[in-house]
This record gives sequence, structure tokens and C-alpha cells, in this order.
Amino acid sequence: MQEKIKTIFINNWGVIAGAIIGAIAGYLYWQQIGCASGTCAITSSPTNSTLYGALMGGLFVTIFKK
Repeated sequence: MQEKIKTIFINNWGVIAGAIIGAIAGYLYWQQIGCASGTCAITSSPTNSTLYGALMGGLFVTIFKK
């Protein structure tokens, strides 16, 4: 089981790194810009913004995979 987890991590390190960077960027976007009215679906809460950033960061990295 531990070898399988290592293999998954090694094969997908770029996606994981992209998701982490995207999560940080999403949080910083919420903190610096955000949504003043609270009606924005993504940027109205830090959780939504962070999760959306992680998703977009992970997907962005997969564009460059063969």
C-alpha cells in the first residue's frame, strides 16, 4: 500500500504542486481582491476561493503533460 502511494505521488508531483500553488493564489486573491458584496459564488468565502484555485492550478499543470 505504501509503495502505491509513493508511485502515485511521484507520477503526479506536478499536479500536486500546481494544486498547492493554485490554492495559495486563490486564498491571496480572496484576501486582496475578494468580493465586497458577498454575492460572488467563488470569491465570497476563503474556502471557495482556495478550493477553486487548487482545482484550476491542478488542471493548468495537466495541460502540459503528454
